[in-house]
Amino acid sequence: MMSLKQIRYFIAIAETGSVSAAASAVYISQSTLTTAIKQLEEELGVSLFERHSKGMELTHSGHQFLRQAYLIMGSVENAKRSLQQTTDDVSGVLNVGVTNMVAGYYLADLVARFKRVYHNISVRVVEDEREYIEHLIIGGELDVAVLMLSDLDNHFAFNTEVLTYSRYHIWLPPEHPLLKEESLNMKSVLEEPQILLSTDEMERRIRAIWEAQRVVPNIAMKSSSVEAVRSFVSAGMGVAVMPEMAYRPWSVEGDRVEAKQILDVSNTLDIGVLWRRGGVRNALINHFIEVARESISPPTFFG
Repeated sequence: MMSLKQIRYFIAIAETGSVSAAASAVYISQSTLTTAIKQLEEELGVSLFERHSKGMELTHSGHQFLRQAYLIMGSVENAKRSLQQTTDDVSGVLNVGVTNMVAGYYLADLVARFKRVYHNISVRVVEDEREYIEHLIIGGELDVAVLMLSDLDNHFAFNTEVLTYSRYHIWLPPEHPLLKEESLNMKSVLEEPQILLSTDEMERRIRAIWEAQRVVPNIAMKSSSVEAVRSFVSAGMGVAVMPEMAYRPWSVEGDRVEAKQILDVSNTLDIGVLWRRGGVRNALINHFIEVARESISPPTFFG
């Protein structure tokens, strides 16, 4: 039977990329660790790691199992914490990095949840561009970051965990003809003037979706403000391809904004946590990640 020890050993190798480093981290011999992982792979019927001269790298199945392993261990920690009388003895400072769009639509709720559990931990938030957040994490000036995980420059320097994902939808003004369509594809969307969001690397992501259709869009407006995009759409200046997490039905002027799913766009915006791989790290990171896992919820979909 699969054990919690095996899962913990698996996570240790996934995070360190090395049997020797993982064995040191969990205080067992390398041979014991290797045997435990081999037994786990036999029980699951899949290879979790690719072995090579530089270490251990997760397979596709390994990446899938890692997410479940984190959820399992998070549930165990939550159960243990629920039996403890208080978390008031846990204190310190946690430095969190975040990018612009994630700060506005995801981080505030996560930090509020964290503070409700860990009252005596001070959370300091730094908002900046992804590249600079990565630099601060590597340099140890930040402990953990919450951002879009798809385009990291130094992927092998970090441990990452996806918390949620956001599909792309088309934002439309009220009574737009496309709202009457039972289903939409990107070709029909690109016949309309486009409002393009440029913040937090979103312009590159949206252009990649456009380019897959081999159509040159008519860009009516470009803005770094999500609220400006919402206002321009509600005013009838165009439509916008936007991630689901940013959707709100009203502009700041109080005008309605509609949204529909685009059937032939499977791209998602993956939001998650990132922390430095290896070395000494702030023990408070583990508490933050546990709370983040508990806040995971499936995306909502609308027509």
